[in-house]
Amino acid sequence: MRELAFIRRQAKAVVVGLSGGMDSAVVAALCARALGKNKVLALIMPERRDSHYRDALALAKQLGIDYKVIDIKPIVREFDKKCKPSDRTARANLRARTRMTLLYYYSNLLNRRVAGTGNRSEKEIGYFTKWGDGAADFFPIGHIYKTDLPKLARKLNIPKKIIRKKPSAGLWRGQTDEKELGLSYEKIDAALKGKKKSAKVTRWKKEARHKKRMPPIL
Repeated sequence: MRELAFIRRQAKAVVVGLSGGMDSAVVAALCARALGKNKVLALIMPERRDSHYRDALALAKQLGIDYKVIDIKPIVREFDKKCKPSDRTARANLRARTRMTLLYYYSNLLNRRVAGTGNRSEKEIGYFTKWGDGAADFFPIGHIYKTDLPKLARKLNIPKKIIRKKPSAGLWRGQTDEKELGLSYEKIDAALKGKKKSAKVTRWKKEARHKKRMPPIL
């Protein structure tokens, strides 16, 4: 797998956010194979101890990697108290940025790199939080479309229940990517690969330009 060689070039040890979803599961498994289990620290950062949390915990144990559980609820609760008025999008992005801050805290503390869990589909349409889950030192699956990831996940022996799970950033209760986007990943990837046209995907790509480049310097 070229992903393994890529990871070895980028880091000697990593920190990765493990959500219980397929993307982070694949990244954690790749890093464990490329660097060794003792070189991977998974941060499990739930706001609720739900099925996603339990899946993340079980996967970390299956992979044999070190992990740390940090409940972000008390942290974001304090932000919520201070930051008013607010709305759902602002509050959701706050959660992504809280997790990013924790990942970089442990990255600094342990002199490790942050392995990002974003895939190519998310990157191209800008479906990530700027300076949140969009912040990492490298992206091992950033070249892989969402609909192509299950094949790699199966090779890595990721549990079927994780592979079959509806994609979700876990930013609020009941949130799923496709429900929020209003378009399936099959249709999104078909448009990104040039197999079909989608005005919505074209608009998303245009609107996401500012997320994919460094801030301009005057």
